[in-house]
Amino acid sequence: MWRHLVSVALLAATTACHRSPDLPAVAAQADVAAVEADAAGWPSYGGQPSSTKFSALDQINRNNVASLRRVWTWHSGEVSVGTEQVDATVGEMTPIYVNARLYGCTPFGRAVAIDPASGRELWSFDPKKPRTGNMYHENYCRGVAYWQADTAAARAQPCGKRILYGAQNAVLHALDADTGRICTGFGQNGRVDLGAMDYKGEGKPANTSPPAVWGNVVALGTAVQDNMYRNSLDGIVRAFDVVTGKPLWTWNPIPDDISAVTGAANAWAPLSVDAKRGWLFLPTGSASWDTLGINRLDRVPDANAVVALDMRTGRMVWSYQTVHHDLWDYDLPAAPTLATIDHDGRATEAVIQASKTGNIFVIDRVTGKPLFPVVESRVPASDMPGERASPTQPMPLLPHAVTSQRLRPDDAWGLLGYDTAACRTRIAGLRNEGLFTPPSVRGSLLHPSFLGGTNWGGLAYDPGSGLAVVNSSNLAASVRLVPRAKFDAKRDLKPGVSYYEMQGSPYVMLREVLMSPLGVPCNPPPWGRLTAIDMKTGQTRWQVPFGRLTLSSGITSPAAWGAPNQGGPIVTRGGLVFIGASLDSRLRAYDIQTGRELWQAFVPAPATATPMTFRHTDGRQYVVVSAGGHGGFGTRLSDAMVAFALR
Repeated sequence: MWRHLVSVALLAATTACHRSPDLPAVAAQADVAAVEADAAGWPSYGGQPSSTKFSALDQINRNNVASLRRVWTWHSGEVSVGTEQVDATVGEMTPIYVNARLYGCTPFGRAVAIDPASGRELWSFDPKKPRTGNMYHENYCRGVAYWQADTAAARAQPCGKRILYGAQNAVLHALDADTGRICTGFGQNGRVDLGAMDYKGEGKPANTSPPAVWGNVVALGTAVQDNMYRNSLDGIVRAFDVVTGKPLWTWNPIPDDISAVTGAANAWAPLSVDAKRGWLFLPTGSASWDTLGINRLDRVPDANAVVALDMRTGRMVWSYQTVHHDLWDYDLPAAPTLATIDHDGRATEAVIQASKTGNIFVIDRVTGKPLFPVVESRVPASDMPGERASPTQPMPLLPHAVTSQRLRPDDAWGLLGYDTAACRTRIAGLRNEGLFTPPSVRGSLLHPSFLGGTNWGGLAYDPGSGLAVVNSSNLAASVRLVPRAKFDAKRDLKPGVSYYEMQGSPYVMLREVLMSPLGVPCNPPPWGRLTAIDMKTGQTRWQVPFGRLTLSSGITSPAAWGAPNQGGPIVTRGGLVFIGASLDSRLRAYDIQTGRELWQAFVPAPATATPMTFRHTDGRQYVVVSAGGHGGFGTRLSDAMVAFALR
């Protein structure tokens, strides 16, 4: 994962398994119809179980969005810059709207229900999650999931409607959606302790994303400590009965014969569900150690892969790998987006997957085969003893990458001549043979950086226009493997450098974002972009700089420079893209057809979360975003969630 790596300097044809029968495609209009059936709501973290982040509401549209005003602000009361007693807080939560309420969670792990019209807190459940000692020394929660019984009579019973969420300390909770009371019949008094289960490796599990629900099944992945253990916890996905908490099945991406020597390949990001088929879609990450693969030379085909599982049984339907033998920590960081696109003149059910490399993979949802050409491109060999980098990597010909993937010394950038020269010298001193240059003792260039490219915010898909919209960061980094016997903390750990133990290996690993002496990225701007891709053709429709950066001098950068960002966009039938994500404490709206900014509003802190929208019983459409800032980035912090509506 990326989160623990960001320093203060940041601010200043192909591998697949095909095991399913052909099923008929559904017309694109059916995607819209499915959403319009519950147009008022936002019942899942990604808008719908398919993670399209699309709303069929158009009360707010490109003609009146300029009249959008703040109508309420809710405060969690939870803010920490990071101390020995309380880890830093991070605002990444996207609430859901269902049962005529907003449901979400707080950095300290409370589940909450909020009145959508006023922002008044209706109930709160505190699981007493530890506030310190959390993974990456941060307190955060991205969201919750909802389930309800099939009949009105059953829904009227206690716990006939439930909120389910995995707390950061790897405990799955079930709560009554109306009252917030514990569903005592679920697991052990309303909780399932995932940390007590066997994940076949070293370390502790955590949950960073909401679970997925289909029928009476709730499934969730897990987060593990990156770049720490050789035999990290296996990235086991687990499913439970949503009523009883009884374990139903497990799926492990690590082959049995190498489970004792490697781990991870875990799905820490949000998951998606094809509700018609009952298929669960996972974005998996790299196997351990993330940047050294001498212990996992055997193939791990389900690492760094889009994986489809049957949610009834956990049986794998297909798997498509986007990075072979990952040495760069290029996890798949975002929920697969399930959409029906116009492809070669026919409606085709697709999976659209954003990646840290900036590549966008478009895959047939039924067969697991790419819908646009993907070539196996030759990439550099490793010079590390015992390492065997994959000789090729899958590269889509379409869509085009949403961020740059090569940086030469002559491309170095700075505010003045001397810091440009310093960046040029730094880049020239690194091993640099383009994307997928393996880590080295000398130090290797990583571009896009370990932050991406795209990250957990993923993309949004508009079925009306056929456009997929994605935000991305554009930064360069270095990665260096230092022989453990030669590592000198006083010499090697300079400001901005992050250290990783990689226990049991001959090396420690050092990474840093490449910044100039004046505190700006060494690669040319824009450092953040917003891109719209036409899924009918695979071509980029438009691309604009996104976000602004506060420089070490305190000056705000020009809009044309863009800025690194975290969080994601949503799209609406009103012709709008809403996105926070930038570190400049703004929520913005763009015209989906042109990329022109139509509206922006200041919020209390950077909205490093994905917004959402809904129509409440009062008839108003609201747009809501968490604006808590990011303790890992060192930004301004807040405890706010903000709602906007038309006057």
